Amino acid sequence: MPVATACPIALAASERYRLTKMAWGHKTEYRLRLRAQIVLHAARGLANARIAERVGVHVDTVRRWRGRFAEKRLPGLADRKRTGRPPSFTALQTAQVAALACQLPAETGVPLSRWSCPELAREAVERGIAAFLSASTVRRWLTRDALKPWQHRSWIFITDPGFRAKAERVLDLYARTWNGTRLGADEYVISADEKTSIQARCRCHPTLAPGQARAMRVNHTYGRGGALAYLAAYDVHRVRVFGRTEARTGIDPFMNLVTQVMGKEPYASAKRVFWIVDNGSSHRGKKAADRLAAAHPNAVMVHTPVHASWLNQVEIYFSVVQRKVVSPNDFPDLAQVGDRLRAFEDRYNATAQPFQWRFTTSALDDLLARLDRHTTDHHEESSAALAA
Repeated sequence: MPVATACPIALAASERYRLTKMAWGHKTEYRLRLRAQIVLHAARGLANARIAERVGVHVDTVRRWRGRFAEKRLPGLADRKRTGRPPSFTALQTAQVAALACQLPAETGVPLSRWSCPELAREAVERGIAAFLSASTVRRWLTRDALKPWQHRSWIFITDPGFRAKAERVLDLYARTWNGTRLGADEYVISADEKTSIQARCRCHPTLAPGQARAMRVNHTYGRGGALAYLAAYDVHRVRVFGRTEARTGIDPFMNLVTQVMGKEPYASAKRVFWIVDNGSSHRGKKAADRLAAAHPNAVMVHTPVHASWLNQVEIYFSVVQRKVVSPNDFPDLAQVGDRLRAFEDRYNATAQPFQWRFTTSALDDLLARLDRHTTDHHEESSAALAA
């Protein structure tokens, strides 16, 4: 029986360069490196048996890749597409699970507040969508469609009829404008609020400092040492914080903060000092504004819209206090809590920079327009559902 003749291999310069790089490259996959070496040896005129001996593979392997290169050149060295195992689930089953994940569990009769992957897999099996379904398979399907039914976000509707006008006044003050007129050099903007119920938790064992490959350790068990309120006034443009601690919040504690700030220069002799506050009980409504004006004629109270305390810049300072002073809470008594807060004020005022406030009146208009479109679409969908 005649012996099959090995396919002759002649390489172009570009092919030789790419094969050499493939054969000896450090990042080349082993299987591709082997195939490139086979072709290079074949181009030198070596027999298949000699190549197999040098490379360390079976002669049939040499014959296969030598023949594929002769037929298809460099693309012939890649793996052929394989059919693989047939899919275990149909596209309809995948879509049914995704549709189930997009429903509230309570609406489907399941006594859950939100779905998890194991619960979705169990529910799909109980509904007969699939005979068997694992949580990992459900997780893979949801990841592909960017669905996360175990997460939730809250929102609140705008109920203040004067939302835009009130928000615009606050944003204009941040931009040093009031009623369309630029603020003068002797006019100031103060953002004020209260941080309630800062506790003194005395840990039953001392807190351990961090070490190599070890985080700070705080004992879980603690004794309660009471709680206090922290009131702060933040000068938006001068970037300075004035704070005080009180046993509780209320009208008198807030007015104590106002007196503390307004008794100092440059606020005592300023033309106007605008106090931006939310609608908390300590400074709510026209009575609070009149009370402030009666005590300090050059003070003007400006309220944020209802449920919009996020427009008050002092809330950002409170978030800094929460991260850097209060957490983790380990204080033997309330006196140390107050001392720490006052010391932090001095430290903060020494290096503070203005907040990079980017929410302007144009951003407010965009937000309200999006909310209006969303509300309109929701009403239209509800009307259509009722008509059907």
